[in-house]
Amino acid sequence: MTIVRMGYVAMSMELKNSSPSQTMTFSQFNMINNKDAAIRKLERLAESNLENCYRLLKHNLAHDIHFFRLSSKLIPLATHEELKEWNYLAPIKPVLKKIGNFIKKHNMRIDFHPDHFVILNSSKQEIFLNSLKMLRLHRQLLKGMNMDITHRCVMHVGGSYKDKDTALERFIDNWSFVPEEIQRMIMLENDDKSFHSKDVLYLCEKLGIPLVFDYHHHLVNHEREEWREDWERIVNTWSFSPFPIKMHISSPKNDKEFRHHADFIQLEMFLQFLNEIKGSVPQIDCMIEAKQKDRALFKLMHDLKFRSEIEIIDGASFKII
Repeated sequence: MTIVRMGYVAMSMELKNSSPSQTMTFSQFNMINNKDAAIRKLERLAESNLENCYRLLKHNLAHDIHFFRLSSKLIPLATHEELKEWNYLAPIKPVLKKIGNFIKKHNMRIDFHPDHFVILNSSKQEIFLNSLKMLRLHRQLLKGMNMDITHRCVMHVGGSYKDKDTALERFIDNWSFVPEEIQRMIMLENDDKSFHSKDVLYLCEKLGIPLVFDYHHHLVNHEREEWREDWERIVNTWSFSPFPIKMHISSPKNDKEFRHHADFIQLEMFLQFLNEIKGSVPQIDCMIEAKQKDRALFKLMHDLKFRSEIEIIDGASFKII
């Protein structure tokens, strides 16, 4: 028996006018003649994004959803080189504190997934330093919420640069230049193009990083790798984490566009995986990466009610027996 807790990504399809990712480009910023006025607009957008984030968390609580990925686009232009003097944290401290208090009061698990341009194995110093800058932003947001930063950011390994072995070793080399506080935030996932789970296991075991297993990515990119034989090793990467093991679940859009995420989760595909791992861990937190966000979670929970091997716990959690 294993407890399965479901979560979804960043935005709701059910809660209207609740985007936490409202943005402004630097070109739009420059179109406002008064720089102070432009910064105030940025701050209003950031505050609106965070208030919507708070609304999303209340929406989640109402539906028993205790696992959620926060948007990485909460603060527009926060890391832009031309705005490095802007103290973006000052005006949002109250709402960050409010969000953090809510998360802790209701024992929610939250994390981030920084954008694809955050690459720690780049050979270009500028890209590496910009990646650290973005990760520091995530750390600042977590600290503003008064949250423990441990294992809050899931990332891909980065680019293979036509030489995967060298790219893996460069990740290890670059890791020594990553500040310890940022190292503590990181989880790594297998991706759908370059680094399958054996590659990522190599890094996670060597560097002490939890591995977030993405089942769909494995089906797309596995190089004949059998994930079951490595499951115990994947689980062991979480042995020092304060959290249960985490995975990502999505379904292919169709046979032709197998890499792309579908709107909803294919029930049989998900259950096939769960039946393989049930009993191996007491709990697993599954982040749904489907186009229909929370709507996909609600549909999946509805479909699971009719399965004899499933015992529903609440609106977003169940036991597989």
